[in-house]
Amino acid sequence: MSCWPVFQTVLYNAELRKSPIQGVLVKQSIGLVALVVRDYDEALAFYVGELGFQLIEDSYVPAQDKRWVVVAPPGSKESRLLLARASSDEQSTRIGNQTGGRVFLFLYTDDFWRDFKSYKQKGIVFVRQPKEEPYGTVAVFKDPYGNLWDLVQTKD
Repeated sequence: MSCWPVFQTVLYNAELRKSPIQGVLVKQSIGLVALVVRDYDEALAFYVGELGFQLIEDSYVPAQDKRWVVVAPPGSKESRLLLARASSDEQSTRIGNQTGGRVFLFLYTDDFWRDFKSYKQKGIVFVRQPKEEPYGTVAVFKDPYGNLWDLVQTKD
């Protein structure tokens, strides 16, 4: 793994000060990332029950016969996951493979070893063991669908 997450942060902070509109400060953020899942409750059991994410919203949308289910890591203020149940055969083929086998999401933590040990005790499968990198400590785990996640504590 490269130093990309650190560079990404530096680039973001520099770009925040620039604006396509002269004299106007533009602030944007990614609010939701859709994660295609088989079943809402199965996904909630993992993300809330195992990873300890907070349930932000779970609302039924009758017009589309679906739920709007949003979760976020504890302490997260902007980025959240929309747990989106696959509603077609094509969407079902993407479950667990939204990025073609690459790491999909990066879970930043303030205490790598606390979370790593907790997740291991809960049976979460790590496919790459902890490693010290120039940007911090990282290990790769997979969710019940096969999506790969980096658990990262950066060196700040």
